[in-house]
Amino acid sequence: MDFQKDYIEGHPASRKLYQRAVQIFPSGVTHDARFLKPFPIYVSRAQGARKWDVDGHEYIDYWMGHGSLILGHRYPDVVDALYSQLEKGTHFGACHELEVEWGKKVIDLVPSAERVRFTASGTEATLMAIRLARAYTGKKKIIRFFGHYHGWHDAVSTGIFPPFDLPDSAGIPEQFLKTTIALPPDDPKLLEDLLEKEQDVAAVILEPSGGFSGSFPLTTEYLKTLRELTDQTGVVLIFDEVVTGFRYAPGGAQEYHGVKPDLSCFAKILAGGLPGGAVAGKREIMAYLDLKEDAEWNRKKRILHPGTFNANPLSAASGLATLKIIEQGEVIPKANQNAHDIRYTLNRVINRHGINWCAHGENSIVHILMNHSCPKQDTCDRGLCTYDYRRIYHKDPLLLTSFRDAMLTHGVDSVGDHWWISWVHSGDLIDKTADAFDQTITTLKSRLSDRFENQ
Repeated sequence: MDFQKDYIEGHPASRKLYQRAVQIFPSGVTHDARFLKPFPIYVSRAQGARKWDVDGHEYIDYWMGHGSLILGHRYPDVVDALYSQLEKGTHFGACHELEVEWGKKVIDLVPSAERVRFTASGTEATLMAIRLARAYTGKKKIIRFFGHYHGWHDAVSTGIFPPFDLPDSAGIPEQFLKTTIALPPDDPKLLEDLLEKEQDVAAVILEPSGGFSGSFPLTTEYLKTLRELTDQTGVVLIFDEVVTGFRYAPGGAQEYHGVKPDLSCFAKILAGGLPGGAVAGKREIMAYLDLKEDAEWNRKKRILHPGTFNANPLSAASGLATLKIIEQGEVIPKANQNAHDIRYTLNRVINRHGINWCAHGENSIVHILMNHSCPKQDTCDRGLCTYDYRRIYHKDPLLLTSFRDAMLTHGVDSVGDHWWISWVHSGDLIDKTADAFDQTITTLKSRLSDRFENQ
């Protein structure tokens, strides 16, 4: 495609690596989101809010380790903690002091955390939380919401993308679909009616930010309603805080909104950019992980939880160092302000071009909606702006891919229309981002004019 010519010509080394990768990995990538036509960039190093690819190009980075690096790349205190641990060992196959300190820090920060258990990823965390809820209640079904993402295990692999009543992956046994109920994310009355009628629901799980990291935000009132409904019916309320944990507030979205779940799932920032996840929550539910001398309990009631890399020393060192810095209180307000400034600046560019786009988001997350009428971010807070989740999913694949290619050509790398903001995304980086965004829109309008709606 002529549109991609500049990108292809400017990235010969990445192109060559991709030609090797497609002989090794399905589609040439190790994460679906990293797939990009005609090929992705290959990064060689990163520092702060910048990274450099194998062709020598510098980028402002809005992936930020898929949202795990709120401090930016190679933050000195985190690097020092990792080097210190590397000198002692990477994996002891044993308990160690850092895991105790890391777990205690989670309990200190998270309002609902009475006990915590570490996993190796966010997917593992949501899997364990659901299993805990089923063991605790003796019930089988879970309720989830359209567009909310909870990892890729079987129980949560339906309801992510439209049509929401179908599985989002091959290989999901039909019996799993019968134990997962997917509901619209904006109809608490429907949830209330279902909980009154359905007696076999173990848990309600959701992203407290709203689906896909706040693409369509939830209000505090909505979360309070969910808390009331689950309390009334004895259903376990699970907050998937993989995204919001230690980002919306030191104690996550539950601190930000003042709503306590029964169980919470964490990853990303939790481990400071290394692999790591956790489930935290009420003592009586987490007790189903306890080992006892009662063989009947261990075999039939408790939750089995092995995991080679659970709370490994390197992840513990990185995570503990990160949480200690966040606890000091400067990181989150600064990251939030950076995101506000970026949204404001992007919306000014959009208005100059007169196109029906907008930049929105809460706290330190930015979303860009293309050809979608939506409120401007500076008028919104705590989910008070409304978005049509049905329309959000009707994205133009060509426009989105072309946007990513063009932004890369102009020195900005992001997950397309979804950006993670750190506390180092400030100053001239915002101006440079605005320039790249402006040039990208100009290019797209000249080459894909039929893909734009006017304001």
